[in-house]
Amino acid sequence: MGRKTEQTMRTYHRYLGFFLAGIMAMYAISGIVLIFRNTDYLKKDVQVEKKLEPQLTAANLGKALRKKNLKVEKEEEGLIYFETGTYNTTTGEVQYLEKRLPLLLDKMAKIHKANSDHPLFFLNIFFGVSLLFFVLSAFWMFRPNTPIFKKGLYFTLGGIVLTLILLFV
Repeated sequence: MGRKTEQTMRTYHRYLGFFLAGIMAMYAISGIVLIFRNTDYLKKDVQVEKKLEPQLTAANLGKALRKKNLKVEKEEEGLIYFETGTYNTTTGEVQYLEKRLPLLLDKMAKIHKANSDHPLFFLNIFFGVSLLFFVLSAFWMFRPNTPIFKKGLYFTLGGIVLTLILLFV
């Protein structure tokens, strides 16, 4: 690789890094928050009231509310009682408490978890490709015959070994 390629890669690495600073911070923060998604950490109670189609069965109520493990406590007089609320089978009205992150953190987490059904899924693809570019372009930051490059290869090997260990633990 020539000096020109090295300079070009360094320039792209530098300016893409500056450009993505905000989005990298967003993914870092939301990634840390998502680690605790199985807890109530940072979440607050929000009262939800909505109208579903009437006459849903207890089994279909969980699907309609997008709650995988909805546990129905009892059914009586046209009401289905579940852990945090009620569903009126006649009117379709449902009221329940839901734990939610603060608005900004909630939006960040939704972008972080976006799949191909989400309108911003392309952002996740762009960010993933950009991170892959950072991985590869890092090897053009220093000349291959310098001590810092050789030391960098040892750190790279250590990181790969650590990753493999974590994958199989």
